[in-house]
Amino acid sequence: MPRVESAIVINGNLERVYALAKDIESFPEFMPDVKSVKVLERSDDGSRTVVEWVGIVKEFKTTIKWVEEDLWDDDNKECHFRLIRGDYSAYSGVWRFERVDGGTRFVSEIDFEYDVPLIGPLIKNLIARKMQENVDNMLAALKRKIEE
Repeated sequence: MPRVESAIVINGNLERVYALAKDIESFPEFMPDVKSVKVLERSDDGSRTVVEWVGIVKEFKTTIKWVEEDLWDDDNKECHFRLIRGDYSAYSGVWRFERVDGGTRFVSEIDFEYDVPLIGPLIKNLIARKMQENVDNMLAALKRKIEE
């Protein structure tokens, strides 16, 4: 299964960066590749959410949709997520937030499978590159939002 990993240091305190990441419903306001994010379920303590995502894939002039379960660990500043249903065949990963000199290090690791019948390795490589680009763009957008 393909994996994408990305990390960025954000000039902002850990609590503020983590709080913005948990405010996923605001992502479409400052992330051009995210069309919509809707929380379908939220536990009383906010540690578990079920979220519907719609991402924009400009190159293919289409959207990609999925619903995931997010498990937020406020003590360790992590979010583990997994696919419930959607356009991906498999999708899971973790976001980690770490205090570092100069701010917060945000690490994203995602394992995914996006199967399209009858596509070849070239298209699969393009999808993997697009997925990496989207993760990098998401981290950069959070960085810009915090640092502006």
